[in-house]
Amino acid sequence: MRMKKILICDDDFGIVNMLELMLEDIDAEVISETDSSKIFDRLQEEQPDLFIVDLWMPVVTGDESIRYVRSQEKLKDTFVLCISASRNGYEVALEAGANVFLAKPFDMDEFLNVLQDALQTAP
Repeated sequence: MRMKKILICDDDFGIVNMLELMLEDIDAEVISETDSSKIFDRLQEEQPDLFIVDLWMPVVTGDESIRYVRSQEKLKDTFVLCISASRNGYEVALEAGANVFLAKPFDMDEFLNVLQDALQTAP
């Protein structure tokens, strides 16, 4: 059985570093991208089981990248966790096709529970 892949896309290096630290104990390969203009290529290359994406980024926004995931046959089963500092991002994220939305700052236990559930249900 292959190791699960988690792709993180957030333009904030501090958030990416924090997420990487939180994911150290998870049995999965963690890949990060801070340049949203590269995210479509990275999604195709990596084909992650779980995609963690910030909603508001320059160039390619989180909802655009979520719509992209949902439009691609190879990626359509990817679990998408959208994170954002804006509370009104909930509707935007779910409308775009995210499985779960968490507002920053989020509870670490809640975040890890969502990840564990997503990885257990991933094909």
